[in-house]
Amino acid sequence: MFYKLRCENGPIVTSLARVTLFPALLAPRHIIYTSLEGALLDARTGSFAEAEEALTELSRRHIPLVLVSSRTRDEIEPLRRKLEHSHPFITESGGGIYFPDGYFNIKIPNVKRSGRYLCVAFGRPYKEVCEVLDEVAEESGVGVAGFHHMSTREIAENTGVKPRDAELARSREFDEPFFFTSADEKAIERFVAAAKHRGFDARLGQTFWHFSSGCDSARAVRSLTKLFRDATRIKFRAVGIAPASEDLPWLRAMDHAVPLGAPEIDSEDSEAVQSDDLAPENASGPAGWNTSVLNIIS
Repeated sequence: MFYKLRCENGPIVTSLARVTLFPALLAPRHIIYTSLEGALLDARTGSFAEAEEALTELSRRHIPLVLVSSRTRDEIEPLRRKLEHSHPFITESGGGIYFPDGYFNIKIPNVKRSGRYLCVAFGRPYKEVCEVLDEVAEESGVGVAGFHHMSTREIAENTGVKPRDAELARSREFDEPFFFTSADEKAIERFVAAAKHRGFDARLGQTFWHFSSGCDSARAVRSLTKLFRDATRIKFRAVGIAPASEDLPWLRAMDHAVPLGAPEIDSEDSEAVQSDDLAPENASGPAGWNTSVLNIIS
């Protein structure tokens, strides 16, 4: 079971904050960063049942488990409750890092209070993102439909999720999913170039295009790993686990990468390695996640 930390609502606090490190974090030598779908969670059912053994062992050894996702904070919250997760998590593809209150005993640069959490935001605010998306679309002569243009029902219909889940996905802070309603290939190229000129990124995801500025999952995990090391004076080994089918920038920022369904990669060697002690190449989803985590921490 993960330890629960007391969290309270409060007003926004800017600049630096000092909070207290949970004492149990003084023991471990690993930080486990994980993506969700296709790794910790079954891609079809969303279950983590096959990962229970490793989750229990992480909790017993007080090893931090950091969730890294394109999901919003509100989308991640139900999962955190099920996991009894009390460690930091990264939302919207590196848009922000959220810290349970009372997690570190050092000053966290650029932290703000956001509801029950402290947050370091890398992405530009959602309102600004939506405004610039519409402006760039108009300048480029293309039609776009973003989540801020859609009702909850329309998001549910376009994503195939339940209305309640669509409402959680609509509660965004940094990144705007969208699709083109009218644009040819050259128009899309103009749009991407115009966005870049404004300091924004337009990229094609698995289902939607995404529009943001500053969202950087690799930067987020590096910053968080540094905070762990600074807070404890322990040179934590950052381990990242994600499906091999996804090209995730943050996975390349790890000391040790575990692309499920492919050989593991150690940054000290820089070459893919495979041995009897590592998860087999065809191990994916929570079962492969479970085996990989147990091998790493054993």
